[in-house]
Amino acid sequence: MTEGNVRAWVIGLVVALLPAMALAKDARPQRLDSLETGRAWQAVGRLDIDGKGFCTGTLIDTDLVLTAAHCLFDRKTKKRIRPEMIEFRAGWRNGRASAYRGVRRAVVHPDYVFDGSVTSTRVRNDLALLQLEQPIRNTTVMPFRTADHPGSEDEVGVVSYARDRAEAPTLQEVCGIIARQDGILVMSCDVDFGSSGSPIFSFTGGVPRIVSVVSAKAEVRGTRVALGTELGEPLELLRAIIDAGRGLARSTPPRGVRHVMVGDARSETGAKFDRPGG
Repeated sequence: MTEGNVRAWVIGLVVALLPAMALAKDARPQRLDSLETGRAWQAVGRLDIDGKGFCTGTLIDTDLVLTAAHCLFDRKTKKRIRPEMIEFRAGWRNGRASAYRGVRRAVVHPDYVFDGSVTSTRVRNDLALLQLEQPIRNTTVMPFRTADHPGSEDEVGVVSYARDRAEAPTLQEVCGIIARQDGILVMSCDVDFGSSGSPIFSFTGGVPRIVSVVSAKAEVRGTRVALGTELGEPLELLRAIIDAGRGLARSTPPRGVRHVMVGDARSETGAKFDRPGG
């Protein structure tokens, strides 16, 4: 699907649901580059993919990281990236992380197909779980709760790494849900290259809960939007697959922490957050 077709698909979805679309007044992203500002978000981390690219992932249990399925595919070959090539860096900020973990097992949604295009089916199923080699039991890195979907009047927020903020995440605490249909969310959150897999939070009751992850970005009437799936049944299915010991397991024994460094923005992996369908 071309960028033009993606835009048409998103606009069609928005127009069908909200003929007189009005965007919420979104908050500006805040850089979490100090211990004080980033303390509450240590469970959000950078997923380094074989030193060639990165995505964002979030700890939702002591040994489970939630991200987008397309992050786990090579963009050129369209093949799965082996778990041993992925490292989760919890709370990555200015060259250091609160915890480093390799990946033992990776599961993508069974109905997800990585084919380089962005369609409603792909976005709806663009979800993956990573089981870490060892749990993170650190009082400064507390897993986030999840919720099936945001409430009808909820405002949401996103914590993400991106191409221009690879060394520290940013928090956009208020952005709006523009439209939703068949489990897909269109949100006015400010995301960019590298933000794939970033957690979308609802703040109902003052407690942040993950309600989606960033699958792609697009543009509607001059406004950049983020696309993601509601968690609900897709996440429940991934947990069941992990619990059954299925999924793509690492083929080599753990060799300790690799701490590979991501190179430039040119990536051969699905981890490069390109334009939809790019």
